[in-house]
Amino acid sequence: MTQFNELGLAAPLLRALDDAGYTTPTPIQAQAIPTVLSGRDLLGIAQTGTGKTAAFALPILHRLNEKGGRPPRGGCRALVLSPTRELSSQIADSFKAYGAHLGLSVAVIFGGVPHGPQRRALSGGVDIIVATPGRLQDHLDAGTARLDRVEVLVLDEADQMLDKGFLPAIRRLVKALPTARQTLFFSATMPQEIGRLAAELLSNPARVEVAPVATTAERVAQRVIHLEQGRKRQILAELLRGQGVGRALVFSRTKHGADRVVKQLEADGLAANAIHGNKSQGQRERALAEFKDGIAPILVATDIAARGIDVDGVTHVVQYDLPEVPETYVHRIGRTARAGASGEAVTLVAQDDLEKLFAVEKLIRQVIPAEDQREDKTRSLAKPGLVARPARGGQGRGHGGGGRGAPGGGNRGGQGAPRGNGQGAPRQGQGHGQGGRPQGQPKPAQPGGEGTRRRPAAAAGAEAPRRDRDNFRNGDFRDSAPAFLTRGR
Repeated sequence: MTQFNELGLAAPLLRALDDAGYTTPTPIQAQAIPTVLSGRDLLGIAQTGTGKTAAFALPILHRLNEKGGRPPRGGCRALVLSPTRELSSQIADSFKAYGAHLGLSVAVIFGGVPHGPQRRALSGGVDIIVATPGRLQDHLDAGTARLDRVEVLVLDEADQMLDKGFLPAIRRLVKALPTARQTLFFSATMPQEIGRLAAELLSNPARVEVAPVATTAERVAQRVIHLEQGRKRQILAELLRGQGVGRALVFSRTKHGADRVVKQLEADGLAANAIHGNKSQGQRERALAEFKDGIAPILVATDIAARGIDVDGVTHVVQYDLPEVPETYVHRIGRTARAGASGEAVTLVAQDDLEKLFAVEKLIRQVIPAEDQREDKTRSLAKPGLVARPARGGQGRGHGGGGRGAPGGGNRGGQGAPRGNGQGAPRQGQGHGQGGRPQGQPKPAQPGGEGTRRRPAAAAGAEAPRRDRDNFRNGDFRDSAPAFLTRGR
């Protein structure tokens, strides 16, 4: 097994790692560090919580220490762009911890705080800047920052920066960078837009991929609870009072929703704080500190925290609201089961959330175990509009009552005749289906008939009833052609 002392890192870095109790690199660290030390550009794909920060921070610190020199006034030697304030602060803290014996300077640049201290830090030059794109662009426009001496550029969590609309700002910042630089690009997922951005920024990169795109953490036990929307508060309080719940992250879709959940939890006697974009930086830092210290062990967050919170000991992640973007589900539940620990992810699903749940299951290619705690179980939990696939082995191609090999015609065929009529003869002067129609008469209008993409609902007693939800969802992932990719969706 590879050890950090086998990767060619400088002795002061190894001493800092030893102080922190780290001896064995994670897979992405073991693969990425030698590549970055060699000077190549890197495209790294790994799910959240796999140790990406050390994978780029350690070789950057090694490079700056070996090369020596001072940063330019107003500028930096290494630039790391990240999507959120919390993540930027944590990356900067990692650089400071790993470089504790090197004497290199680190500064954080993000919004929500006064410009003055950031301008003063920039004026003297900084070895490493960790920044969100918007605030760094403000300093660039104001002439208080320069990027023409950057030797290494890192884009961390690139796909989340795309989700937050930072792509134009990133492109403007890149224009201010020297073309002769090393670029490191990290992302948990690789949508087309991120692939195009990577192609623009990287030159003959090495590719490191340590987990399939959109793979959930292995040690996270996932489950779904079906319930009515109005009972989410009650079930959430019961979950958080349960045995084994330590620190818990609760995700809400909106800022106002997060504040409302906190008020409800406090009314139920549970200590909680909210963290979202409307909170000041001081409020966010206090909420995070109380979460870490256990003063308020429940943190209700919007997706600003989906990848920006790295706190050990998060035992549960509860999705009070499912996200609009399925990939966000993966990043949310990655807040637990970190550093080899185990954790539980619970998703509360009301009737209106079913489509989002199906999108998540399609993305992660697995059925999440579910329990039905609804008071009214009369409504179906099946995927809307799905009809069962016909049994194999028959003839004909009827549907809506005709079925394969079924007697009686539907739109197409009966008695097993291909595209024929009820007697198996060609469609000339014969009836269509069982009753037929004289030649020359117009075909009666049928909803969802030929020429449309809509299929009629199966008639009572037909051989193609809608599957119940469990059979459908368990069957989808066994077949080579899942039902959600068929026209019956």
